[in-house]
Amino acid sequence: MNIYPKLIMDALATVRYPGNGKNLVEAEMIEDDLRIDGMKVSFSIIFDKPTDPFRKSVVRAAETAIHTYVDKDVEVTIGIKSRMELPEEPDKLLPGVKNIIAVSSGKGGVGKSTVTANLAVALAKMGYKVGLLDADIFGPSMPKMFEVEDARPYAENVNGRDMIIPIEKYGVKLLSIGFFVNPDQATLWRGGMACNALKQLIGEALWGDLDYFILDTPPGTGDIHLTLIQSLGITGAVIVSTPQEVALADARKGINMYQNEKVNVPILGLVENMAWFTPAELPENRYYIFGKEGCRRLAEEMNVPLLGQIPLVQGICDSGDSGKPAVLDPQSPAGKAFMMMAAKVVTQVDKRNMEMPATQPVKMER
Repeated sequence: MNIYPKLIMDALATVRYPGNGKNLVEAEMIEDDLRIDGMKVSFSIIFDKPTDPFRKSVVRAAETAIHTYVDKDVEVTIGIKSRMELPEEPDKLLPGVKNIIAVSSGKGGVGKSTVTANLAVALAKMGYKVGLLDADIFGPSMPKMFEVEDARPYAENVNGRDMIIPIEKYGVKLLSIGFFVNPDQATLWRGGMACNALKQLIGEALWGDLDYFILDTPPGTGDIHLTLIQSLGITGAVIVSTPQEVALADARKGINMYQNEKVNVPILGLVENMAWFTPAELPENRYYIFGKEGCRRLAEEMNVPLLGQIPLVQGICDSGDSGKPAVLDPQSPAGKAFMMMAAKVVTQVDKRNMEMPATQPVKMER
């Protein structure tokens, strides 16, 4: 059988790229390097990025198409090229970042994102240069907490590369997947796609010089956490929990994850959120709805500092919903608690940097 270029191109025209629905020929994804030598065929497929999530499936589909529409005995060799060069590892793209802090919680609903937002704003109020990455890909909440839900980051060409420019509010540089997806629809991505999106927000954004880069991680432990510790040298982790025993059990797992010998990220301390309820009309009263001093006991047990106890007050909920973090009012009970917490975080980071070497990205076996 004689094989000629049109036969190959017609076969490849039956393969559609999932990213845009176009076939490979129509999308101009076939490189001009087609070679035919008897029953041997070689060519390259061009993807926009070297990390394209559909790369392997498209290559398999192209090979199958040639065996189906040309000849099952054709020996096919397919190369992969990309229009964009593979960027450096994210940690190398953040040379101006002095400290990276991961804020985590063992479970959802303990107020981790509220603590993260207020920590970032408090550090900015203290005069530090702060960046905040909403790493909760499937439940981004920072756009609402900063009242920038309608903001759309734009790209700027820097030294030949298109870099995302973070949104700035309250002195904090902010990026979230929430800026790029429909807020009313669920983000139905597999782990690989979510991790690639996260790497883009880290490595393809113009963060600049920062004293603190805060990561609002998803609740629990999973792919996103592994991506972060493998991509970045995290200075330390802050664990958020309520005093309730159920929450403390999960917080303990979060601490153990960072203290795992393969991970070895220092724990800066625990934050006890919803430590007690104080009604506005009785500001001196404390009602321990979720238990008392649970995080203090856990901190002592795990030998880590207690960074703060945040009261449960109506103002925190209202400020989060309105996009104005409670710490913007430093005289309110919640504002004072968040400012004290931020000051202790700074102290612990300084102590950690004096006593320990810089954390390196974790190399983990698959």
